[in-house]
Amino acid sequence: SELRPLQLLSYLTVFLLVTLTDAKRDLKSACLTCQQITENFNKGFERTAKQNFGGGNTAWEERKLSKYETSEIRLMEIVEGLCESSSFECNHMVEEHEEQLETWWFKRKTKHPDLHKWFCIETIKVCCPKGTFGRDCNSCVGGSERPCHGNGVCDGDGTRGGDGKCSCNHGYTGEFCLDCTDGHFSAARNDTFSLCTECHTSCKTCTGATNQDCHECKEGWREDDQEACVDVDECSGEPSPCREDQYCLNADGSYSCRACDNVCSGCTGAGADRCQSCAGGYHRSEGTCADVDECSQSDPVCTEDNQKCINTHGSYMCVCTGGYEEKDGKCVHTVPPVEEENSEASEVTSDPHGEL
Repeated sequence: SELRPLQLLSYLTVFLLVTLTDAKRDLKSACLTCQQITENFNKGFERTAKQNFGGGNTAWEERKLSKYETSEIRLMEIVEGLCESSSFECNHMVEEHEEQLETWWFKRKTKHPDLHKWFCIETIKVCCPKGTFGRDCNSCVGGSERPCHGNGVCDGDGTRGGDGKCSCNHGYTGEFCLDCTDGHFSAARNDTFSLCTECHTSCKTCTGATNQDCHECKEGWREDDQEACVDVDECSGEPSPCREDQYCLNADGSYSCRACDNVCSGCTGAGADRCQSCAGGYHRSEGTCADVDECSQSDPVCTEDNQKCINTHGSYMCVCTGGYEEKDGKCVHTVPPVEEENSEASEVTSDPHGEL
């Protein structure tokens, strides 16, 4: 019974955390929806700019265009194209705030030409200015001018959601994205600026750009007499790290195992000339492994009657000669198909004018 209050408290804590996370996610989503609406509004505005203008220079067309430019008809044409029919969030937001869109169109557009700023940030308040986040549009870490000191992304940037924490770019770390990760070194830094540069490929940690500036070598590299990180040639050791039917290919900081040529039984590299010995059906000839032509040997390899030998790469085949077919391991005479007797008699010819 003593544990029950603690369990209830833990359940309540988890519930509140999940609810808070969902709420922040919804606030971000609302801003993205509003941003989509204002972007589509601007596209619709451009699309309808010359819609009712025939291209002439008559005063009548000019007057007609002038009336259409600020008309409710044009507004409705733009609003109809703001959302996909399947987007509930978008359509709901437009319906809920259609009056504010009309107000901007007829009364605020000239003084406040930036629809996103007037509608999303200042009026319905689902977004924040760039570089700020949260319900009160607080500045991101590092300031609103350069969130995360220009080295990361501020959570919730430009929305009423998020917590303002930084997700640092590759090579940067720390709360303010001013520190360098392993594999990078600080080329320049002060209280508000940091430039992290990648170490030499051989370094795990370093103080500069060359292989002599490594604090620690990466796996596959070792420190030489000059305290520089150099490649470990894994392929030079014995035994080889690869299987018997493979050869080792060294690379910077690593190695790979490649399949030997199929004419080889073991090899030291690619090709038939790098075999340690030849596979069955092949023999050494002029420094390479070549096919053995079993069919040209003095002792026949196909010993059954009416057989002939056909050479193949690394092997041979025994097949029956013409007029014979294989049956139970023997070549037997091919029996021609028997023609039907009295085939002419079996064909019935009907003549409508013939006699029965």
